[in-house]
Amino acid sequence: MADKSSQGDLKPEAQFAKRINPVKEELTREQLQFIQQVELAQWKKKVGNLRGRNLATGLAIGAVVLGIYGYTFYKVSQEKIMDEIDAEAKARAPKTGAN
Repeated sequence: MADKSSQGDLKPEAQFAKRINPVKEELTREQLQFIQQVELAQWKKKVGNLRGRNLATGLAIGAVVLGIYGYTFYKVSQEKIMDEIDAEAKARAPKTGAN
């Protein structure tokens, strides 16, 4: 049989990262500065991705809006309903000397 240490079991005393609450635990000034530096580095890394996604989303929404706007103008310019109604009214109107 193989022993358990060769199977990759973690030792209970080896902690990789311990979650801390800076409000409850008293930390030194250096520890707080280090935490702020790490958070700032993580924030800067995420900002680039967010800007790219926001730009792509904005362009997509703008394209949809302009497409709807253009399609609406295209369809309205082709409508000749009022012209047809006027032609029908003229055809039905009795012919008088005043017309």
